[in-house]
Amino acid sequence: MCKTTLAIKGEKFTLNGKLTYSEIAGSKPEAHGLLMNARFIQGIFDDQAEPQRFAIFGHDTWNPEANTDRLIAALPQWYAHGLRAFTVGLQGGGPVLTLDDWSTIDNNPFGADGKSFDPAYAGRLDRLIKAADETGMAVIVSYLYASQAPRLQDGRAVRNAVIGASRFLREGGYTNVIIEVANEYNLPGFSIHPLVQTDEGIAALIDLARNESGGLPVGSSGTGGYANREVAEASDVILVHGNGLHRQRYYNLIREVQSWGFDKPVVCNEDSPCFTQLKVAYQTQTSWGYYNNHTKQDVPPDWSVTPGEDTYFAHRMAAGIGIKLPPLPEEERYYLQGLEPHMTQDGKRWIRLAALYPEKIDTVAYFRNGQPMGIAYEEPFYPDYVETWIQKPIFMQPEDKSFSAHIIQFDGQEIFLTNDSFVNEV
Repeated sequence: MCKTTLAIKGEKFTLNGKLTYSEIAGSKPEAHGLLMNARFIQGIFDDQAEPQRFAIFGHDTWNPEANTDRLIAALPQWYAHGLRAFTVGLQGGGPVLTLDDWSTIDNNPFGADGKSFDPAYAGRLDRLIKAADETGMAVIVSYLYASQAPRLQDGRAVRNAVIGASRFLREGGYTNVIIEVANEYNLPGFSIHPLVQTDEGIAALIDLARNESGGLPVGSSGTGGYANREVAEASDVILVHGNGLHRQRYYNLIREVQSWGFDKPVVCNEDSPCFTQLKVAYQTQTSWGYYNNHTKQDVPPDWSVTPGEDTYFAHRMAAGIGIKLPPLPEEERYYLQGLEPHMTQDGKRWIRLAALYPEKIDTVAYFRNGQPMGIAYEEPFYPDYVETWIQKPIFMQPEDKSFSAHIIQFDGQEIFLTNDSFVNEV
């Protein structure tokens, strides 16, 4: 018997018949009906090619079942801060920071013809959806990922995979699921399957998934900033991604989608660590998805609300909803991220500043052993910025003793952070 039933009421979501968050005493009306979420795409991940390459970040071995168990254990902590949904991928996502060639990963539950569904993946997915149900959360189940596209031999195999996954969800009787047919369907990696990559093709697959799942809500995301009217019209939930967008461009994307007048919920289920996007979400009455590839997508993920970025996002999400949490002391509102034990791979670290209020920061100057190493001007304040969701690594040297950040706020206040106690694991 399911405990959590997700439903759609116009542009809003309900859980068990009530607008989301309305059951929380003192919650803000502008949050009611939203579905704040996070990208936990690797929740049932495995690699049938070289699994032990993911025995990193302090793990002696890779165990897909333990990975799912750790995510299940973390769900109540996230729920307490206001998270009501997360995205998990049947074909996972790319380890953005630690692995360059994602095509070498065999993370695919489907047979080449799309007709079979690996029972180990099915078991992990079932446990995860049921755990979310017990917690009071929804799961956005993402079927297809571009780097795994070659593992389906043709368009008929794609159809078979969509049918098989959808029937699995129907037979499970789950009432807390949204289907994402493909993660960023317009990516070049899907070019071998025009059925996925084209707007009209993905719209047809959305219809197929809805029918075969017994009527579960369905959508499909495009790349950051991309939205298509035909796909939105076919969808029950309009899924968008905010990767690479700062607030104005993200706001413009949402306004464009809303201008179509479809009276459907708009859900961003992948953006970046730039949680100031939450302000846009609350002001536009749309749902937003946190994406931290540092701790949540590179394998093995740390599924907990980790210090720094995760904690600050959780607090800002809770504040926007109206969930009362003890305020963070001033001295805990900045965190020099990436120097934690075991957060290194092949001599590389991904050092950056996390802040509770990034919008107050003008610049962050970084120093390595007292010597300048770069200035960051934009959230999320990476010292070697590539995109809002990715940075270049810092190659550690045996002589590295300290890293520091000089923060200058727009009001002129200066803050200095230094970490000279980390363990250099080179």
